[in-house]
Amino acid sequence: MLNTAGTISLIMSKYDHMRINLDVDEIPKKWYNIAADSPEPIPPPLNPGTKEPATAKDLEAIFPKGIIAQEVSTERYIDIPEEVRDVYVLLQRPSPLQRATRLEKMLKTPARIYFKREDLSPGGSHKPNSAIPQAYYNMKEGIENLTTETGAGQWGSALALACAFYNMKCTVFMVRVSYDQKPFRRYIMETYGAKVFASPSKETEYGRLLLGQDKDNPGSLGIAISEAIETCVKQKNTKYALGSVANHVMLHQTVIGQEVMAQLKKVEETPDYMIGCVGGGSNFAGFAFPMMGEKLRKKNNVEFIAAEPSSVPSITKGEYRYDFGDTAGMTPLFKMYTLGHEFIPSAIHAGGLRYHGMAPTVSKMVDLGLVKGVAYHQNEVFEAATMFAKSEGIIPAPESSHAIKAAIDLALQAKQKNEEKVIVFNLSGHGLLDMQGYASFIAGKMNGSM
Repeated sequence: MLNTAGTISLIMSKYDHMRINLDVDEIPKKWYNIAADSPEPIPPPLNPGTKEPATAKDLEAIFPKGIIAQEVSTERYIDIPEEVRDVYVLLQRPSPLQRATRLEKMLKTPARIYFKREDLSPGGSHKPNSAIPQAYYNMKEGIENLTTETGAGQWGSALALACAFYNMKCTVFMVRVSYDQKPFRRYIMETYGAKVFASPSKETEYGRLLLGQDKDNPGSLGIAISEAIETCVKQKNTKYALGSVANHVMLHQTVIGQEVMAQLKKVEETPDYMIGCVGGGSNFAGFAFPMMGEKLRKKNNVEFIAAEPSSVPSITKGEYRYDFGDTAGMTPLFKMYTLGHEFIPSAIHAGGLRYHGMAPTVSKMVDLGLVKGVAYHQNEVFEAATMFAKSEGIIPAPESSHAIKAAIDLALQAKQKNEEKVIVFNLSGHGLLDMQGYASFIAGKMNGSM
C-alpha cells in the first residue's frame, strides 16, 4: 500500500504527462535555421528586374539590416537577444505541451495525441514569436513606423502589440473578407494603437485600382502585402514587417519546435507524426523545422504533415516555381509552391491560410519529400474543431483546426490498425474571435465545398 508521499508522486507523474511544462530559463536561447541542414540550397529570392539573386541592398528598402542578415544566413543557430527573450516571457513562453487524453477517449484510439499550446499568448496565437523580434530590430535601427498585412488578424494583432511595446506606429492592411467577418480582431489591433484598413483600400494606388475594377473585391493576403509595401516605400522612416513566408519569420518561430523537443524528451516520447496547418508556412516551420533538422541529421524518422484548405491548395496542387510574394508584383520573386500571385482565394473562415504561395524553406522541404501535404474542406475542418472543443474544452482557430483534422484522421487510422502511434500537432491559435465561422457551421450554413 502506498504512503501519502508515494500517492502524491504518482499523481504528479500522471499530470506531468498530461501537461508538460518548461521553466522560464528553458526558453530557447537561439533560433534554428534549417538552411544549414538542407541537403540542397534554399533557392534565393530574385530581383524581379534583373532575375538575379536579390542583394542586401535590394531588401533594404523594406527591411532593417538586422533582419536582412537573418534572411540570408546559412548558420544553423542565430542568437536570440536577451531583450527579446525577456518579452517572450510576457508572451507566455515557454508554452505547455498538452496531451489530448479526452480526445483520445472520444476516438477510442490507442494513439497518444499531444498538442502545443500557442493559443495562450496575449495575441492568441504563435504570431508574436516573430512580431517581437521584427519590431525590436527595427526599433534598434531607429525606425518609427511599420506596415504589414494580415489575414484573419492574428499577425496584425501581434505586430500591433509589438509596436506598442517598442513605442512605434503600426499600419495594418487587413484582408477585406476577414475585416468584415472578424471585427473584434480589428478592435484588438486598434486597442494596441494600430491603424487598420480593409484591403483592398482607398489608402493606396493599388487598392484604388482594384476597387475601381471591382468594388466588392474580397481581398487576399497577396493584395494586402502589395498595399503594405506601397505604403512602406512611400512613407518616411518606415519599414515593412512580414507575418510569414520569409526565412527570418521561420527562424523566429522555431522557439516552438525547440520547446516541443525538450518537452517530449521529458516524457520520453518520440513522435511518429508532427502536424501543422499551412498558409504561408510560419507556424508549421516553427513547430516542425527543429525536429526536421534532427531527421536530416539521421536522428529520427518522424513524418511531417502540412494541412491546408482545399480551396487554397498551394502544396497539394500548386506549381514549384518562382513567383511574386504579392499580387501587384512588388516583392522579390520567391521559389515556392504557388497557385499564381493573381489567385484570389474563396472567402473561407480560415483567413490566415488564404495565401497563394508557400514559404521557400517549407516548399524546399516539400520538394525534398520531407513534408506531405493534405487538404481539407472547411466543413470537415469545423467538424474536427467542434470535436476537439467538446473533448478538450478549447475552441481552436479555424486555421489550427486543419491540423486537428489531420491528427484525428491519423488517430483513427491507428485505431483501425491497433497501433500505438504518437501524434503531435501545433495548436497555433484560439478561435474565440472566430465565432461567426462556428455559428455558420452550427446553423448548417457553411459552404462545405471551400
